[in-house]
Amino acid sequence: MKEPQAPIARSEPREIAELRKLKQEQPDLSSAADLQIELLQLQRRIQARVPLPSIRLDPEYLNGLLASGPILQFEHLPVDWSDMRFLLRGAASAMRNHDALDDADYRRAEALARDSERLPGIVRTWYESVRPGAAPVSPEAAGLESVLQQAMRPFLTRAGDAVMARSDLGGWNRGTCPLCGGEPDLAVITAAADRLLICGRCAARWRFEQLTCPFCLNSDRGKITSFASRDGQYRLFACGVCERYLKAYDARRASRPVMPAVDSVATLPLDAAAIQKGFR
Repeated sequence: MKEPQAPIARSEPREIAELRKLKQEQPDLSSAADLQIELLQLQRRIQARVPLPSIRLDPEYLNGLLASGPILQFEHLPVDWSDMRFLLRGAASAMRNHDALDDADYRRAEALARDSERLPGIVRTWYESVRPGAAPVSPEAAGLESVLQQAMRPFLTRAGDAVMARSDLGGWNRGTCPLCGGEPDLAVITAAADRLLICGRCAARWRFEQLTCPFCLNSDRGKITSFASRDGQYRLFACGVCERYLKAYDARRASRPVMPAVDSVATLPLDAAAIQKGFR
């Protein structure tokens, strides 16, 4: 009789493996790493079945849209609202369990996830609030921006990947995302010493001047402060005009590609140093 074969163990995604490694190397970051692992595992349950965005994906059309501003409108996003409610509840629960969301905001997120009729309109105001001249987020979404961002990530990154692969972003010189209009959450310094900004919402990447602030466009190098982590793997650029900062992964000396989910946790000590210096 033939013996049954043992099931093949599935290897973890590299991002999760790197987060577990980070926990071992820097135990102080364990809680933040565990939260990121939970969020990644939650999002991966949905990611594989997210369809392409409902927008024409031929390069000429997309590049034409880029000329007048961010490409992706809310109606282009491939949101399944049942999945969105699942992600919203899961993200809120994970963030509360790791002290990244207080009980009052957790209850607000839970109520929002149950309100299937109003949820699409509320998420739309959050998505569009970053556009010039747009209305601010609705009162129901105010304070829940980080939860909504995590819940929307599979839909945003799927749309972002599809559009970015078919667009020429070389002429985009703004500090906000050419695809969704969001702000950069991280940057990467390439082997060619270019700085690519990485959108905190859809993960799109675009080239931007090394020593210009993406938030206020200050290019006076005397008002840009830059310092590095102890191992030189990360840099932080802080603006003396708007007092905001952006962290960057230096791929010139790296053994792996940039991984925003990992690098946002690994650079928490840089956040603390920047805040201590009065930047935000």
